Amino acid sequence: MLAIRVIAGLVAGFLLGLMLAGGSSPAAATAVAICATVGTLFVNLIRMTVIPLVASMLVAGVAGIASSGHFGRAGARIVAVALGLLVAASIGSMIVAIPILDRVPIDQAAALALRGPDTAAGGGIPAGAPTLAQWIVDLVPSNVLKAASDGAMIPVIVFAALFGLALSRVAAARRRAVIQLAEGVADAMQRLIGWIIELAPLGVFALAVPLAAKLGWAAAGAVGAYIALVVGTTVAAAVVLLYPLGIWAGPMSARAFLSYAAPAQAIAFAARSSLAALPVAIEEAERAGLPPSTTRLVLPMATAIFHFGAAVAQTVGVLFLARLFGVPLGPLQCASIVVAVVFASFAVPGVPGGSIIAMVPVLAVARVPIEGIGILLAVDTIPDMFRTTANLTGAMTLAAVLPAPPRPAPEVVQRSDTR
Repeated sequence: MLAIRVIAGLVAGFLLGLMLAGGSSPAAATAVAICATVGTLFVNLIRMTVIPLVASMLVAGVAGIASSGHFGRAGARIVAVALGLLVAASIGSMIVAIPILDRVPIDQAAALALRGPDTAAGGGIPAGAPTLAQWIVDLVPSNVLKAASDGAMIPVIVFAALFGLALSRVAAARRRAVIQLAEGVADAMQRLIGWIIELAPLGVFALAVPLAAKLGWAAAGAVGAYIALVVGTTVAAAVVLLYPLGIWAGPMSARAFLSYAAPAQAIAFAARSSLAALPVAIEEAERAGLPPSTTRLVLPMATAIFHFGAAVAQTVGVLFLARLFGVPLGPLQCASIVVAVVFASFAVPGVPGGSIIAMVPVLAVARVPIEGIGILLAVDTIPDMFRTTANLTGAMTLAAVLPAPPRPAPEVVQRSDTR
Protein backbone atom coordinates (compact mmCIF):
# COMPACT_ATOMS: atom_id res chain seq x y z
CA MET A 1 0.00 0.00 0.00
CA LEU A 2 1.37 3.38 -1.03
CA ALA A 3 0.57 5.09 2.28
CA ILE A 4 2.52 2.47 4.24
CA ARG A 5 5.50 2.77 1.88
CA VAL A 6 5.47 6.56 2.18
CA ILE A 7 5.39 6.41 5.99
CA ALA A 8 8.22 3.86 5.89
CA GLY A 9 10.20 6.25 3.70
CA LEU A 10 9.59 9.08 6.17
CA VAL A 11 10.68 6.98 9.18
CA ALA A 12 13.77 5.69 7.40
CA GLY A 13 14.69 9.20 6.28
CA PHE A 14 14.26 10.59 9.78
CA LEU A 15 16.34 7.81 11.31
CA LEU A 16 19.16 8.28 8.80
CA GLY A 17 19.03 12.05 9.22
CA LEU A 18 19.20 11.73 13.02
CA MET A 19 22.20 9.42 12.67
CA LEU A 20 23.93 11.99 10.47
CA ALA A 21 22.92 14.96 12.66
CA GLY A 22 25.94 16.75 14.04
CA GLY A 23 28.31 14.60 12.02
CA SER A 24 31.33 16.41 10.62
CA SER A 25 32.69 13.68 8.37
CA PRO A 26 32.78 14.30 4.59
CA ALA A 27 30.77 11.10 4.04
CA ALA A 28 27.90 12.36 6.19
CA ALA A 29 27.87 15.73 4.43
CA THR A 30 27.92 14.00 1.04
CA ALA A 31 25.01 11.71 1.98
CA VAL A 32 22.92 14.67 3.14
CA ALA A 33 23.76 16.60 -0.04
CA ILE A 34 22.78 13.67 -2.28
CA CYS A 35 19.48 13.22 -0.48
CA ALA A 36 18.79 16.95 -0.73
CA THR A 37 19.36 16.81 -4.50
CA VAL A 38 17.00 13.85 -4.94
CA GLY A 39 14.40 15.59 -2.78
CA THR A 40 14.67 18.74 -4.88
CA LEU A 41 14.09 16.70 -8.04
CA PHE A 42 10.95 15.18 -6.49
CA VAL A 43 9.63 18.60 -5.51
CA ASN A 44 10.36 19.98 -8.99
CA LEU A 45 8.37 17.13 -10.53
CA ILE A 46 5.40 18.23 -8.46
CA ARG A 47 5.92 21.93 -9.16
CA MET A 48 5.99 21.48 -12.92
CA THR A 49 2.42 20.14 -12.91
CA VAL A 50 0.88 22.83 -10.73
CA ILE A 51 0.32 25.74 -13.12
CA PRO A 52 -1.20 23.68 -15.97
CA LEU A 53 -3.29 21.69 -13.48
CA VAL A 54 -4.67 24.67 -11.56
CA ALA A 55 -5.24 26.83 -14.63
CA SER A 56 -6.98 24.10 -16.66
CA MET A 57 -9.23 22.98 -13.80
CA LEU A 58 -10.25 26.55 -13.00
CA VAL A 59 -10.97 27.40 -16.65
CA ALA A 60 -13.09 24.28 -17.16
CA GLY A 61 -14.84 24.56 -13.81
CA VAL A 62 -15.64 28.28 -13.94
CA ALA A 63 -16.74 28.16 -17.58
CA GLY A 64 -18.90 25.10 -16.99
CA ILE A 65 -20.64 26.58 -13.96
CA ALA A 66 -21.09 30.07 -15.40
CA SER A 67 -22.49 28.79 -18.69
CA SER A 68 -24.94 26.37 -17.05
CA GLY A 69 -28.55 27.38 -17.33
CA HIS A 70 -29.58 25.23 -14.38
CA PHE A 71 -28.57 27.53 -11.55
CA GLY A 72 -29.82 31.08 -11.96
CA ARG A 73 -30.35 33.00 -8.71
CA ALA A 74 -30.13 29.83 -6.61
CA GLY A 75 -26.78 29.06 -8.20
CA ALA A 76 -25.46 32.52 -7.37
CA ARG A 77 -26.52 31.95 -3.77
CA ILE A 78 -24.82 28.58 -3.53
CA VAL A 79 -21.57 29.97 -5.02
CA ALA A 80 -21.66 32.80 -2.47
CA VAL A 81 -22.23 30.31 0.35
CA ALA A 82 -19.37 28.11 -0.88
CA LEU A 83 -16.92 31.02 -1.09
CA GLY A 84 -18.02 32.26 2.31
CA LEU A 85 -17.44 28.84 3.86
CA LEU A 86 -13.98 28.55 2.31
CA VAL A 87 -12.94 32.01 3.49
CA ALA A 88 -14.33 31.36 6.98
CA ALA A 89 -12.60 27.97 7.15
CA SER A 90 -9.23 29.43 6.12
CA ILE A 91 -9.40 32.47 8.41
CA GLY A 92 -10.73 30.44 11.34
CA SER A 93 -8.01 27.82 10.90
CA MET A 94 -5.42 30.57 10.83
CA ILE A 95 -6.74 32.12 14.05
CA VAL A 96 -6.61 28.74 15.80
CA ALA A 97 -3.35 27.43 14.34
CA ILE A 98 -1.02 30.43 14.71
CA PRO A 99 -0.97 30.62 18.53
CA ILE A 100 -0.75 26.83 18.84
CA LEU A 101 2.13 26.53 16.37
CA ASP A 102 3.96 29.36 18.13
CA ARG A 103 4.22 27.02 21.12
CA VAL A 104 5.73 24.15 19.10
CA PRO A 105 9.43 24.03 20.06
CA ILE A 106 11.74 24.50 17.09
CA ASP A 107 15.48 25.10 17.35
CA GLN A 108 15.81 28.58 15.87
CA ALA A 109 19.40 28.02 14.76
CA ALA A 110 18.30 24.89 12.88
CA ALA A 111 15.32 26.72 11.44
CA LEU A 112 17.63 29.44 10.11
CA ALA A 113 19.65 26.73 8.37
CA LEU A 114 16.49 25.50 6.63
CA ARG A 115 15.45 28.95 5.40
CA GLY A 116 16.32 30.10 1.91
CA PRO A 117 18.52 33.13 1.19
CA ASP A 118 15.52 35.38 0.52
CA THR A 119 14.19 34.93 4.05
CA ALA A 120 17.33 34.22 6.00
CA ALA A 121 18.10 37.81 6.81
CA GLY A 122 16.12 40.64 8.20
CA GLY A 123 13.37 41.07 10.68
CA GLY A 124 9.78 40.03 10.92
CA ILE A 125 8.77 40.20 7.23
CA PRO A 126 10.44 38.18 4.44
CA ALA A 127 12.79 40.16 2.24
CA GLY A 128 11.05 41.93 -0.61
CA ALA A 129 7.58 41.65 0.91
CA PRO A 130 5.14 43.85 -1.04
CA THR A 131 3.25 46.85 0.25
CA LEU A 132 -0.56 46.71 0.40
CA ALA A 133 -0.88 48.75 -2.80
CA GLN A 134 1.63 46.58 -4.63
CA TRP A 135 -0.09 43.40 -3.40
CA ILE A 136 -3.42 44.60 -4.82
CA VAL A 137 -1.84 45.66 -8.14
CA ASP A 138 -0.04 42.33 -8.46
CA LEU A 139 -3.35 40.45 -8.31
CA VAL A 140 -3.92 41.40 -11.96
CA PRO A 141 -0.95 40.34 -14.11
CA SER A 142 0.26 42.61 -16.88
CA ASN A 143 1.82 39.52 -18.49
CA VAL A 144 0.28 36.22 -17.43
CA LEU A 145 3.06 34.18 -19.06
CA LYS A 146 5.69 36.09 -17.09
CA ALA A 147 3.63 35.62 -13.92
CA ALA A 148 3.53 31.87 -14.58
CA SER A 149 7.26 31.81 -15.30
CA ASP A 150 7.96 33.67 -12.05
CA GLY A 151 5.77 31.28 -10.08
CA ALA A 152 3.34 34.06 -9.12
CA MET A 153 0.31 31.85 -8.60
CA ILE A 154 -2.40 34.30 -7.52
CA PRO A 155 -2.19 36.36 -10.75
CA VAL A 156 -2.35 33.13 -12.76
CA ILE A 157 -5.38 31.99 -10.73
CA VAL A 158 -7.12 35.35 -11.24
CA PHE A 159 -6.49 35.18 -14.99
CA ALA A 160 -7.77 31.60 -15.22
CA ALA A 161 -10.97 32.49 -13.34
CA LEU A 162 -11.61 35.57 -15.52
CA PHE A 163 -10.85 33.57 -18.66
CA GLY A 164 -13.36 30.93 -17.58
CA LEU A 165 -16.02 33.59 -17.02
CA ALA A 166 -15.35 35.10 -20.45
CA LEU A 167 -15.41 31.64 -22.02
CA SER A 168 -18.89 31.04 -20.60
CA ARG A 169 -20.17 33.82 -22.87
CA VAL A 170 -18.66 32.36 -26.05
CA ALA A 171 -20.80 30.48 -28.57
CA ALA A 172 -21.64 27.00 -27.30
CA ALA A 173 -19.76 25.03 -29.96
CA ARG A 174 -16.53 26.96 -29.49
CA ARG A 175 -16.92 26.97 -25.72
CA ARG A 176 -17.26 23.20 -25.62
CA ALA A 177 -14.08 22.78 -27.64
CA VAL A 178 -12.04 24.94 -25.26
CA ILE A 179 -13.56 23.32 -22.16
CA GLN A 180 -12.79 19.86 -23.56
CA LEU A 181 -9.19 20.98 -24.16
CA ALA A 182 -8.91 22.30 -20.59
CA GLU A 183 -10.43 19.11 -19.20
CA GLY A 184 -8.00 17.06 -21.28
CA VAL A 185 -5.05 19.01 -19.88
CA ALA A 186 -6.39 18.58 -16.34
CA ASP A 187 -6.87 14.83 -16.85
CA ALA A 188 -3.34 14.48 -18.22
CA MET A 189 -1.89 16.44 -15.30
CA GLN A 190 -3.77 14.26 -12.82
CA ARG A 191 -2.40 11.14 -14.52
CA LEU A 192 1.11 12.62 -14.37
CA ILE A 193 0.65 13.48 -10.69
CA GLY A 194 -0.44 9.89 -10.09
CA TRP A 195 2.87 8.70 -11.52
CA ILE A 196 4.81 11.21 -9.43
CA ILE A 197 3.00 10.12 -6.28
CA GLU A 198 4.28 6.58 -6.92
CA LEU A 199 7.76 8.04 -6.37
CA ALA A 200 6.68 9.56 -3.05
CA PRO A 201 8.40 6.94 -0.81
CA LEU A 202 11.78 7.78 -2.36
CA GLY A 203 11.08 11.51 -2.52
CA VAL A 204 9.88 11.67 1.09
CA PHE A 205 12.90 9.69 2.27
CA ALA A 206 15.24 12.08 0.46
CA LEU A 207 13.47 15.14 1.90
CA ALA A 208 13.38 13.77 5.44
CA VAL A 209 17.13 13.09 5.68
CA PRO A 210 18.39 16.70 5.47
CA LEU A 211 15.42 17.93 7.52
CA ALA A 212 16.15 15.54 10.41
CA ALA A 213 19.91 16.14 10.09
CA LYS A 214 19.38 19.87 10.66
CA LEU A 215 16.45 19.89 13.11
CA GLY A 216 17.03 16.67 15.04
CA TRP A 217 14.27 15.30 17.29
CA ALA A 218 12.40 18.62 17.18
CA ALA A 219 11.27 17.77 13.64
CA ALA A 220 9.54 14.56 14.76
CA GLY A 221 7.77 16.36 17.61
CA ALA A 222 6.69 19.16 15.30
CA VAL A 223 5.24 16.70 12.77
CA GLY A 224 3.22 15.00 15.51
CA ALA A 225 1.89 18.38 16.63
CA TYR A 226 0.91 19.16 13.02
CA ILE A 227 -1.10 15.94 12.66
CA ALA A 228 -3.01 16.59 15.89
CA LEU A 229 -3.61 20.23 14.95
CA VAL A 230 -4.85 19.63 11.40
CA VAL A 231 -7.18 16.81 12.47
CA GLY A 232 -8.60 18.80 15.38
CA THR A 233 -9.04 21.94 13.28
CA THR A 234 -10.77 20.04 10.47
CA VAL A 235 -13.26 18.44 12.85
CA ALA A 236 -13.90 21.75 14.63
CA ALA A 237 -14.46 23.62 11.36
CA ALA A 238 -17.03 21.06 10.21
CA VAL A 239 -18.85 21.14 13.55
CA VAL A 240 -18.85 24.93 13.83
CA LEU A 241 -19.57 25.87 10.20
CA LEU A 242 -21.12 23.00 8.24
CA TYR A 243 -23.54 21.36 10.66
CA PRO A 244 -25.21 24.59 11.87
CA LEU A 245 -25.58 25.80 8.28
CA GLY A 246 -27.03 22.50 7.07
CA ILE A 247 -29.50 22.35 9.95
CA TRP A 248 -30.59 26.00 10.20
CA ALA A 249 -30.56 26.95 6.52
CA GLY A 250 -31.87 23.65 5.16
CA PRO A 251 -35.17 21.80 5.38
CA MET A 252 -33.99 19.06 7.77
CA SER A 253 -34.00 18.80 11.53
CA ALA A 254 -30.72 18.19 13.35
CA ARG A 255 -31.43 14.47 13.66
CA ALA A 256 -32.47 14.20 10.01
CA PHE A 257 -29.34 16.04 8.82
CA LEU A 258 -27.07 13.78 10.85
CA SER A 259 -28.84 10.72 9.43
CA TYR A 260 -28.61 12.18 5.92
CA ALA A 261 -24.84 12.75 6.10
CA ALA A 262 -23.59 9.81 8.20
CA PRO A 263 -23.67 6.88 5.70
CA ALA A 264 -21.71 8.70 3.00
CA GLN A 265 -19.32 10.13 5.61
CA ALA A 266 -18.43 6.64 6.76
CA ILE A 267 -17.52 5.59 3.22
CA ALA A 268 -15.54 8.78 2.56
CA PHE A 269 -13.59 8.32 5.80
CA ALA A 270 -12.69 4.71 5.07
CA ALA A 271 -12.02 5.09 1.33
CA ARG A 272 -10.38 8.57 1.53
CA SER A 273 -12.40 9.47 -1.55
CA SER A 274 -15.39 11.78 -1.81
CA LEU A 275 -16.26 10.41 -5.24
CA ALA A 276 -16.37 6.86 -3.87
CA ALA A 277 -19.04 8.02 -1.42
CA LEU A 278 -21.00 10.02 -4.03
CA PRO A 279 -23.52 7.25 -4.97
CA VAL A 280 -24.48 6.83 -1.32
CA ALA A 281 -24.68 10.61 -0.89
CA ILE A 282 -27.07 10.86 -3.86
CA GLU A 283 -29.19 8.02 -2.48
CA GLU A 284 -29.41 9.74 0.93
CA ALA A 285 -30.26 13.07 -0.71
CA GLU A 286 -33.13 11.46 -2.60
CA ARG A 287 -34.32 9.74 0.58
CA ALA A 288 -34.23 13.11 2.37
CA GLY A 289 -36.55 14.55 -0.27
CA LEU A 290 -34.10 16.96 -1.90
CA PRO A 291 -35.16 18.03 -5.42
CA PRO A 292 -33.80 16.11 -8.45
CA SER A 293 -31.92 19.19 -9.68
CA THR A 294 -29.94 19.05 -6.44
CA THR A 295 -29.24 15.33 -6.38
CA ARG A 296 -28.36 15.04 -10.08
CA LEU A 297 -26.41 18.27 -10.65
CA VAL A 298 -25.48 20.25 -7.54
CA LEU A 299 -24.31 17.36 -5.37
CA PRO A 300 -22.01 15.74 -7.97
CA MET A 301 -20.56 19.12 -8.97
CA ALA A 302 -20.02 20.19 -5.37
CA THR A 303 -18.36 16.87 -4.58
CA ALA A 304 -15.98 17.35 -7.49
CA ILE A 305 -14.92 20.96 -6.95
CA PHE A 306 -15.92 22.15 -3.45
CA HIS A 307 -13.25 21.03 -0.97
CA PHE A 308 -14.04 22.48 2.44
CA GLY A 309 -11.60 20.23 4.25
CA ALA A 310 -8.80 21.19 1.88
CA ALA A 311 -9.21 24.86 2.83
CA VAL A 312 -8.59 23.95 6.47
CA ALA A 313 -5.72 21.54 5.80
CA GLN A 314 -3.90 23.82 3.37
CA THR A 315 -4.07 26.76 5.75
CA VAL A 316 -2.75 24.72 8.68
CA GLY A 317 -0.15 23.08 6.43
CA VAL A 318 1.37 26.32 5.16
CA LEU A 319 1.43 27.80 8.66
CA PHE A 320 3.12 24.67 9.99
CA LEU A 321 5.79 24.73 7.28
CA ALA A 322 6.34 28.44 7.84
CA ARG A 323 6.95 27.67 11.51
CA LEU A 324 9.17 24.69 10.71
CA PHE A 325 11.32 26.64 8.25
CA GLY A 326 11.35 29.79 10.35
CA VAL A 327 9.60 31.96 7.75
CA PRO A 328 7.74 34.87 9.39
CA LEU A 329 4.35 35.79 7.94
CA GLY A 330 3.07 39.36 7.98
CA PRO A 331 -0.53 40.48 7.50
CA LEU A 332 -0.23 40.65 3.71
CA GLN A 333 1.26 37.17 3.54
CA CYS A 334 -1.64 35.88 5.65
CA ALA A 335 -4.13 37.61 3.32
CA SER A 336 -2.37 36.04 0.33
CA ILE A 337 -2.65 32.62 1.97
CA VAL A 338 -6.43 32.99 2.36
CA VAL A 339 -6.89 34.10 -1.27
CA ALA A 340 -4.66 31.32 -2.60
CA VAL A 341 -6.33 28.67 -0.42
CA VAL A 342 -9.82 29.62 -1.65
CA PHE A 343 -8.83 29.26 -5.29
CA ALA A 344 -6.48 26.30 -4.85
CA SER A 345 -9.19 24.32 -3.05
CA PHE A 346 -11.18 24.26 -6.30
CA ALA A 347 -8.21 22.71 -8.14
CA VAL A 348 -7.53 19.70 -5.91
CA PRO A 349 -6.67 16.70 -8.12
CA GLY A 350 -8.50 13.46 -7.54
CA VAL A 351 -5.50 11.48 -6.30
CA PRO A 352 -4.39 10.49 -2.78
CA GLY A 353 -2.78 13.52 -1.18
CA GLY A 354 -4.34 15.76 -3.82
CA SER A 355 -4.98 18.56 -1.34
CA ILE A 356 -1.29 18.56 -0.41
CA ILE A 357 -0.29 18.74 -4.09
CA ALA A 358 -2.63 21.69 -4.57
CA MET A 359 -0.84 23.46 -1.68
CA VAL A 360 2.07 24.37 -3.93
CA PRO A 361 0.52 27.68 -5.07
CA VAL A 362 -0.30 28.53 -1.44
CA LEU A 363 3.29 27.91 -0.36
CA ALA A 364 4.54 29.94 -3.31
CA VAL A 365 2.52 33.06 -2.46
CA ALA A 366 3.56 32.79 1.20
CA ARG A 367 7.23 32.35 0.22
CA VAL A 368 7.46 29.16 2.24
CA PRO A 369 9.95 26.53 0.94
CA ILE A 370 8.05 24.01 -1.15
CA GLU A 371 10.43 21.22 -0.11
CA GLY A 372 8.38 20.74 3.05
CA ILE A 373 5.49 19.36 1.01
CA GLY A 374 7.11 15.92 1.07
CA ILE A 375 6.83 15.80 4.85
CA LEU A 376 3.12 16.62 4.70
CA LEU A 377 2.59 13.96 2.03
CA ALA A 378 4.32 11.38 4.19
CA VAL A 379 2.04 11.89 7.19
CA ASP A 380 -1.14 12.59 5.23
CA THR A 381 -2.96 9.29 5.72
CA ILE A 382 -4.75 10.21 8.94
CA PRO A 383 -5.37 13.89 8.08
CA ASP A 384 -6.65 12.82 4.66
CA MET A 385 -9.38 10.67 6.23
CA PHE A 386 -10.76 13.62 8.17
CA ARG A 387 -10.19 16.08 5.31
CA THR A 388 -12.02 13.88 2.81
CA THR A 389 -14.93 13.46 5.20
CA ALA A 390 -15.10 17.24 5.64
CA ASN A 391 -15.00 17.69 1.86
CA LEU A 392 -17.98 15.39 1.39
CA THR A 393 -19.84 16.94 4.32
CA GLY A 394 -19.36 20.36 2.73
CA ALA A 395 -20.79 19.15 -0.58
CA MET A 396 -23.80 17.56 1.14
CA THR A 397 -24.34 20.74 3.17
CA LEU A 398 -24.42 22.86 0.02
CA ALA A 399 -26.93 20.45 -1.52
CA ALA A 400 -29.11 20.63 1.59
CA VAL A 401 -29.27 24.43 1.74
CA LEU A 402 -29.95 24.97 -1.97
CA PRO A 403 -33.61 25.96 -2.23
CA ALA A 404 -35.88 23.82 -4.34
CA PRO A 405 -36.91 25.41 -7.64
CA PRO A 406 -40.46 26.79 -7.72
CA ARG A 407 -43.00 24.34 -8.97
CA PRO A 408 -44.67 25.23 -12.24
CA ALA A 409 -48.31 26.25 -12.11
CA PRO A 410 -50.66 23.42 -13.02
CA GLU A 411 -51.53 23.40 -16.66
CA VAL A 412 -55.11 24.38 -17.44
CA VAL A 413 -56.57 22.35 -20.27
CA GLN A 414 -59.44 23.83 -22.20
CA ARG A 415 -61.91 21.17 -23.17
CA SER A 416 -64.79 21.50 -25.58
CA ASP A 417 -68.28 20.55 -24.51
CA THR A 418 -69.08 17.33 -26.36
CA ARG A 419 -72.24 16.46 -24.54
